Amino acid sequence: MRETALRARRRVGTAGEPVRRAWARPGPERDVAAQAVKAALAACVAWAVAGWWLRTPSAFVAPWVAVVLVESTVFRSIAHGLQQLAAIATGTAVATAVALTLDSPMAAMFLVLPVAVLLGNWRRLGSQGVHAATGALFVLTTAPVTIAGSAIRIAEAVFGALVGIAVNALIRPPVYLRGTRAAIEDAAREAQQILDAVADRLTADTWDARTAEDLHERALRLFLLVEQARSAAGWSRESLRVNPRRRRHALSPPGQDYDAAVTVLDYVAVHTTGVTRAVLEASDGHRPEPRPAPAVTEPYAQFLRNSARAIRLYPHSRFAPGGHDDHADRELREVVDDMVHTLNTLRRKLPGGLPDDPDALAAHGTLLTHARRLAEQLVRR
Repeated sequence: MRETALRARRRVGTAGEPVRRAWARPGPERDVAAQAVKAALAACVAWAVAGWWLRTPSAFVAPWVAVVLVESTVFRSIAHGLQQLAAIATGTAVATAVALTLDSPMAAMFLVLPVAVLLGNWRRLGSQGVHAATGALFVLTTAPVTIAGSAIRIAEAVFGALVGIAVNALIRPPVYLRGTRAAIEDAAREAQQILDAVADRLTADTWDARTAEDLHERALRLFLLVEQARSAAGWSRESLRVNPRRRRHALSPPGQDYDAAVTVLDYVAVHTTGVTRAVLEASDGHRPEPRPAPAVTEPYAQFLRNSARAIRLYPHSRFAPGGHDDHADRELREVVDDMVHTLNTLRRKLPGGLPDDPDALAAHGTLLTHARRLAEQLVRR
């Protein structure tokens, strides 16, 4: 019992943590809380007009549509609103026509619902297609079925959609640029830490295969962070469409800076994985690839450290709070110049540092190839 109580306390504390974060500072938790309050407000406004003031026969339709259309982006509210209204109108019209013809709600339900469900799978209705069957059910389960009653229900749905879209667009419309910057910075920070750790391994007296394997696994997981950054950039791009807050938040045409940053990080992830794989293969005594010579590993480690600094400075230079950080930009250019200089040094030392061994040539060539391509991407961007 004591252990159960401790677990329950722990869960309650964990559940309250997002609430504390939302109260303390801006972030995803506060954004979610704001959307929840806006959804409640939209429902109350729709119900106050349709149910309390106009006293329409099926007033619940207006707040129901309003609350579900306070979406994560204004653009999505509009797109889903149009799809939902089309689905509701279609299901309502078909159900009304069949019910008036058969004069039997049960028989009409048996005939209409399969058609409504099939209509709900129409690609143009997207995820809102299910509301075709919902609209049909509202008609068939409410007696009596009349053309006027169905028309009022569609009008209520239209009013609820307008309220939901208006509340989402006019009251703190959601913008996700902050989340995108955080996702890009997380991926850049992880890439920096991996490259710094690989540089330390290269200059160590002994190479630990287990450590090299852990670094390679981290490099593989880096792709997930880059994918999260790409997804966040997509959300940002969508959140700026038809959004009144766009002018205050857009640093450039929607998504261009973020897409460019994600592309750089994608290349970084590819070449970081290649470097860690080469180090892993050289660390394993059962594999033919030998450990590179110190004449190669020392300048290569310096190159990786410069690359790590450049990757870490990149998001600060591109996404500074004021739009541009001259200090970070100058430092980034200096680090990139050092990268190029170190890479040229590495190219000069490589031929003399290679033993007469095809396996050594392959291992050293792999490291140099990844270094060159990584430098090209960072210099170009």
